[in-house]
Amino acid sequence: MKKPVSRRSEKGRKSANGELTGDRLAALSRADHTRLRAAWMYYIENMTQSDIADVLGIGRVTVVRMLAEARQRNEVRITIEGELVETVKLERELEKRFGLERAIVAPVSDASVNVIPAIGAATGRYLSEMVESDLRVGVGWGRTLLSCLPYITPRPLENLQVISLLGGIIHARRFNPAEFAWQFAQAFRGNAYLIPAPALVDSAETRQALIERCGLKDIFDKAAELDIVVLSVGGLAPATTTTHQVGFITEAQLMSLQESGAVGDILFHFIDQKGRIVDHPINELVMSVGLDRLRLGKWRILTSGGADKTGALLGAIAVIEPHVLITDEFSARRLLDAAD
Repeated sequence: MKKPVSRRSEKGRKSANGELTGDRLAALSRADHTRLRAAWMYYIENMTQSDIADVLGIGRVTVVRMLAEARQRNEVRITIEGELVETVKLERELEKRFGLERAIVAPVSDASVNVIPAIGAATGRYLSEMVESDLRVGVGWGRTLLSCLPYITPRPLENLQVISLLGGIIHARRFNPAEFAWQFAQAFRGNAYLIPAPALVDSAETRQALIERCGLKDIFDKAAELDIVVLSVGGLAPATTTTHQVGFITEAQLMSLQESGAVGDILFHFIDQKGRIVDHPINELVMSVGLDRLRLGKWRILTSGGADKTGALLGAIAVIEPHVLITDEFSARRLLDAAD
């Protein structure tokens, strides 16, 4: 699996590495994080310098230089020392366990804190370096994605297309599926394509009619050829799930979904822990791009975390097969424990 390249040129930018997360790590640069990752791979995992260069998307000469610098800084003795060593370890374990190209683990101070700001910060920094001109980017919605916007570095890009993958534009509320797509496109002066329909309709026939006869087919077709897909996953805990809190689904529907085996949703496609869409009528009513099309995205990014989302994250990883996972350190540990 390769990172998507610009539609204008086949020469793609090398993947970004070492994004920093958390206020307590603000003084460390991305170079510090990348250097520690390289040292970990070389001294602990016994990887060759060429293999490390391939994983980090840098040149072999750069790897040699970073390993020498790590020794000069006394970061390498018997083990690797540094404030990021635990998150680096978790990232590598996630990458190996779930077959990821890249894992980004945001450190947080305590398991009881709200992890969304930390994950959002990591997501914003990562997207700032990933997104470039001449790309078609499909985006989901939710609190995690909305929280990443302040951490995106705005800059003008050419011919950037941002496609919202879920309806809901008729609702004027902060956590609107269209809101993130619009603001994300504005940050890069790109064009936003929205689905002007409710997130949920009254019947499967209405859904089909809106797509085929009301001009939405073009947007759904665009979603079948995405360079980057950015998604979050929702859980089903009544106190925290955004779909219920903002009124898209009722408490009765929430309970019914849980009884059907659902553990979370991706764009209102409700799935079980193995990533299978559960047998529930609500899945026939959602105005969003199907999971089969999302899997066609050339570079798939999944960002989410929280104590109530372990099952949902496992299901999302199984069905989406993301290239990149962005989460917090406590969610990372829960994922690894659950997978084992």
